Amino acid sequence: MTPPGDVVARLAALPIGTSTGTAHGRRYVATRSIFNNGRSAKLVAEELGGPDYISLNFYDLAAGPLLYPCEMPAEKVMAFLRGYQPDPGQTEVAAS
Repeated sequence: MTPPGDVVARLAALPIGTSTGTAHGRRYVATRSIFNNGRSAKLVAEELGGPDYISLNFYDLAAGPLLYPCEMPAEKVMAFLRGYQPDPGQTEVAAS
């Protein structure tokens, strides 16, 4: 699916590597990995002490961005990205 611009921006703003934070009143550990010189990304987030799980792949193609949720509705991953706030002090690390 073609994601809305705010979702693309929120994914890009997440720290690369593992972070902890909050979304919708719940605590999560999230890992964002980048590939292909930053043109693709994977995000996996697990609720700490709870059952929620988020997983997605993102591709920045010449034809436009594509978001592929992994076995869950796109609305769920977009709601997570719109709500997730990394804990203070966790900032994005530049890709190498």
